[in-house]
Amino acid sequence: MTDDHTHTHVLDFFTPRAADWDSRFPDDGPAYAAAAGLLGLRPGDAVLDAGCGTGRALPALRAVVGPGGMVLGADLTPAMLEAAVRAGRGADGTLLRADVARLPLRDGALDAVFGAGLISHLARPEADLAELARVVRPGGVLALFHPIGRAALAARQGRTITDGDLRAEPRLRELLAGAGWRLESYTDEDDRFLALAVKQG
Repeated sequence: MTDDHTHTHVLDFFTPRAADWDSRFPDDGPAYAAAAGLLGLRPGDAVLDAGCGTGRALPALRAVVGPGGMVLGADLTPAMLEAAVRAGRGADGTLLRADVARLPLRDGALDAVFGAGLISHLARPEADLAELARVVRPGGVLALFHPIGRAALAARQGRTITDGDLRAEPRLRELLAGAGWRLESYTDEDDRFLALAVKQG
């Protein structure tokens, strides 16, 4: 699958869903806040919400890094970024239209990356996770998050989970290792999926 084909697929999927995305999942706020609190960020740190969508994580990330920190939200879909602005989340971070496979950031610029529902939309998961590693300092953190676990999400989508799922722990551990990350913790419960990894090197 080419990047162009994947971009078209992502845009086709998210563009018509942008306007009512938040209203479809109105109760996720506390789960985002809890996940942001587990990144180990300190006031003044720099964090990217990769594939930020409507920016639901931005207020939680801003609360953790404080007014002196840097919060970026990057997404490929203009309609999602427009929805983030309408929701007032542009006040919590700088919104960028950018592909997570080619981020306009220097090496080691960030302390952490947060990715909600991100991994299943990556065109080339290992290469894209390596690009996220590039922009994070050694010892920095990657959080792959979803407000419900794998089994609950599969049930919602009418499918079954398999060991080949990118978010299955052995598969994800191997994928992250190949991209320069070490999986530190893995939680897959009905009400939360959260994998925390640390940048190597």
